[in-house]
Amino acid sequence: MFTSEEHKRRPERIAELVLREIASMLVRELRDPRLQGVTLTRARVSADLRHCRVFFSHLEGASKASVALAGFRCARGFIRQRVGRSLGMRVTPDLSFEFDPTLENAARIDLLLREAASKQ
Repeated sequence: MFTSEEHKRRPERIAELVLREIASMLVRELRDPRLQGVTLTRARVSADLRHCRVFFSHLEGASKASVALAGFRCARGFIRQRVGRSLGMRVTPDLSFEFDPTLENAARIDLLLREAASKQ
């Protein structure tokens, strides 16, 4: 079976597989215009493998996050079904989608650092 260390890493491996599968679906299958410009950034799977939080960013920033979130909510059942088939798990994790402001925060910090450097 699994050693203790392998068991701890399993949620990370499942998260990576879920992220890869949903990213593939965004390119090939999901045609919802609300999901255009979306980039998946990371996924977190609970220790019991029943819940998965998928984080995304948007090319147009936080202003389009709520629109993209609505698109993900509409497609959640379809996405979960496809992920379940692809992974072949006994129980497919319940998916939730959240906007990830990390890229926007990094861009803002970069801008502030550049402004501070130009003043010196």
